Amino acid sequence: MILEEEGKLDLSRTVQSYLPEFDAPDKAPITVRMLLTHRGGLEAFAPLWRDTKGRTEYLTQINTRPLRGAPGTLVVYSDWDFVLMGLIIERITGTTLDAFTAARVFGPLGMSSTRFSPDTTNAALRSRLVYTALDTLRGQLHGSVHDPNAWALGGVAGHAGLFGSARDLAVFAQMLLNGGTYAGTRIVKPTTVARWTTSQDPASSRALGWDTPSAVSSAGRYFSPRSFGHTGYTGTSMWVDPERGLFVVLLMNRVNSRGEATRHVQLRRDVADAVQSSLRDAPLIDWEARR
Repeated sequence: MILEEEGKLDLSRTVQSYLPEFDAPDKAPITVRMLLTHRGGLEAFAPLWRDTKGRTEYLTQINTRPLRGAPGTLVVYSDWDFVLMGLIIERITGTTLDAFTAARVFGPLGMSSTRFSPDTTNAALRSRLVYTALDTLRGQLHGSVHDPNAWALGGVAGHAGLFGSARDLAVFAQMLLNGGTYAGTRIVKPTTVARWTTSQDPASSRALGWDTPSAVSSAGRYFSPRSFGHTGYTGTSMWVDPERGLFVVLLMNRVNSRGEATRHVQLRRDVADAVQSSLRDAPLIDWEARR
């Protein structure tokens, strides 16, 4: 969003125009917009971490792997979409994704607990980090990203690896609810927030990088159609409702310790419904029933 405002990122341009190595003929039509809406035709994921390490090798592998479908024809949530977005950001800015986000987002907003690859030698920080999972390859994970592909990318990746607190995410959500500003600091313009958080296709709930409510989403029944948010594999969820002026941040750790828990799916919906139901100064509408 920041880079588009600055004229450095064009959503209509192809991925190859930013990453020349992404040159397989079947992937030539893939645009940045397709990545952001998960319409690039890429597969959901693959265990590349077993034999692949680092950005150069990952880009090569994603470039050579077969597509799930023709670009622009179907929606498949793909980790590769945001791995590539992370690489595009790094290529445009000439710096790493963690350095860019720290300098342009987390630092200005005072999100002091949000970072990639937290320093586990810092005793105070380490005491605040919950144990993530007992990994068969890496052992007990503590301050190390759970997603193995993000781990193989060095812990800093566009699709996974960010650590943070509910307090920090509340600041981030309030900034979005405010139209891109928090405590006198502007990150992006209100028009940018509005455009990026709007569903891009009547056949899909996907916005630009964000998701919008659907019948099965973690937003539950009462978040208005103009709401936006996202989830994470470990059970995390954040939803922002500009019509009702609220947001819900829910952090949990379903992968502790085997990654088999499924109760988070209904729990996220129940928490969202409970928050919306607690409001007494606005009518409660069951948007799912209307759909």
